[in-house]
Amino acid sequence: VAQPQIVCIKARLLKDLFPYLDPRLLTYRTPNITIRNITCCSPRVRPATPTQSLSASQLHERIQSSSMDAKLEALKDLASASRDITFAQEFINLDGISLLTQMVESGTDFGDLLSFTLTAFVELMDHGIVSWDTFSVAFIKKIASYVNKSAMDAAVLQRSLAILESMVLNSQDLYQKVAQEITIGQLIPHLQCNQPINDEMAHQLYVLQVLTFNLLEDRMMTKMDPQDQAQRDIIFELRRIAFDVECDSNNSGSIEKRKSMYTRDYKKLGFINHVNPAVDFTQIPPGMLALDNMLYFAKHHQDAYIRMVLENSSREDKHECPFGRSSIELTKMLCEILRVGELPSENCHDFHPMFFTHDRSFEEFFCICIQLLNKTWKEMRATSEDFNKVMQVVREQIMRTLTHKPNSLDQFKSRLQNMSYTEILKIRQSERMNQEDFQSRPIVELREKIQPEIMELIKQQRLNRLCEGTCFKKTNNRRKPDKYWYCRLSPNHKVLHYGDLEESPQGEVPFDSLQDKLPVVEMKAVVTGKDCPHMKEKGALKQSKWLELAFSVLYESDEYLNFMAPDKHEYCVWTDGLNALLGKEMTSEYTKADMDTLLSMEMKLRLLDLENIQIPEAPPPIPKEPSNYDFVYDCN
Repeated sequence: VAQPQIVCIKARLLKDLFPYLDPRLLTYRTPNITIRNITCCSPRVRPATPTQSLSASQLHERIQSSSMDAKLEALKDLASASRDITFAQEFINLDGISLLTQMVESGTDFGDLLSFTLTAFVELMDHGIVSWDTFSVAFIKKIASYVNKSAMDAAVLQRSLAILESMVLNSQDLYQKVAQEITIGQLIPHLQCNQPINDEMAHQLYVLQVLTFNLLEDRMMTKMDPQDQAQRDIIFELRRIAFDVECDSNNSGSIEKRKSMYTRDYKKLGFINHVNPAVDFTQIPPGMLALDNMLYFAKHHQDAYIRMVLENSSREDKHECPFGRSSIELTKMLCEILRVGELPSENCHDFHPMFFTHDRSFEEFFCICIQLLNKTWKEMRATSEDFNKVMQVVREQIMRTLTHKPNSLDQFKSRLQNMSYTEILKIRQSERMNQEDFQSRPIVELREKIQPEIMELIKQQRLNRLCEGTCFKKTNNRRKPDKYWYCRLSPNHKVLHYGDLEESPQGEVPFDSLQDKLPVVEMKAVVTGKDCPHMKEKGALKQSKWLELAFSVLYESDEYLNFMAPDKHEYCVWTDGLNALLGKEMTSEYTKADMDTLLSMEMKLRLLDLENIQIPEAPPPIPKEPSNYDFVYDCN
């Protein structure tokens, strides 16, 4: 057995054996053990036969032939023979790898010549005989150029992806170099092309996509140096853009005056440390990534940035949204949501296509979310004490929007606009009512028992409102507002009093001023909408806005008392109240809303003492009857 040596192992070949792979640290994790820089015994290499040595030597010469046809045939033979490790060892000993890299770097080969050259190279490197760290930047750039071209031969593209994938998986230094050459935007055309992509190419594209996105982790884990002038210049640039000021020279004013001016502006920008905001970025995560996002927002969305900073700096101190602090915490939160810095998991099926529609997708994602945060802050009328509450709501808004898998950042932004703070409260309320505890049998029975009580409470509220009365607009035959009339229910709920008015009253109209009466016992039915007599006139259906507010009371002799409610709320109150007087069900949308609200509050109050107590699904069993009843006292 040969001496142990560090070997390069392609991740996909060990997919079943080592499912947890960190491609940048070359760390393979199994459930019970972590192995770094895997050391194993290389396979026994059979001594090369004279035929194999001769074959390797001949192919080494043939691939350098000046004849294109001869060279192509030689490369085909080399690609096939390189699968054998003994032949590969002999060819590598002839400095064959260096010869292939020179052929690639020269750029003279293309088509099948280039395809078989790369195929032979991949087969030779798969044996783990040569370290990946030995290749030059020029070679990496050349391979990356084949991937960056939108129109490239499928075979060349696949071999190039395989080479870059192996570089990423087997070398930390090459990982950084490949990352500089490949971006997500350059990989997208290969996913959108018409040519078929097999599983291996899809895997290679995935690895490279993860590579480009994981560059964020490097910035996230980079701590800002408060003494680094280049990094401090970024903060100066944020100040300059926001307040349209130039950096003051050393001679302009006293040092104390300049410090006071900087401190004032940094406070307006929302930094925690007003004197030296660079200290805010020493926490990792998010480190320098937060500062990068802030600068991108300031430069590429300048109007929104300036408006946000100036708007908050002019508010009262207790209601201002701190841009600096918010940006840092938001960047940290986005990294947690997108799992930046975590290893790819085969069990995770979350895929967000919108991140592959822009070269700076994460920065654009941040720009959308920071504006959402500022909007939510205003909706919640938050203060600095509510900062964590606002961040929780923003996280929920983002997470719920991402579940819809928007195809683009614009679509994500559009959906996010509908996910307001009010909408979040409604969703939370609905989810609480649909929780498993609220669907258990005892809770359902309690809700059914409480509902009649709540409905009676709503009924009394509606009748009390009818007793107060409402002013209605009286319509003529053309359905145009003409005069006013007032209607109210008597305190004993037996008579409707109504009468005409010259103008809208400022308060309640006394019963003495209402000359007409309609006993409740004479009321037969309540009709609404197009069934009302005053809505059946010629052309009335064209007035759809009136249909939603019209209702009539049918009483004896087939006569009607016609109403036109001033708004939807009064319409629901009166139709509910009149139906209650007739002993019918109240079915308006306001009644349903009131029922849900009051029932939810009552349920919470009743269950307050049972918090964190498991409610049984079924009542406890009834014990068996005793064997005798001698314990019962005999009164005789």
